Amino acid sequence: MFLKDFIFSIICMLLLVICVLVGVAFNL
Repeated sequence: MFLKDFIFSIICMLLLVICVLVGVAFNL
């Protein structure tokens, strides 16, 4: 259960990073 939550949190962080990179790319 802990491992599942850990993987889920990592995926959420990766999605946030991708969203930020896409936002910066569109701003440029």
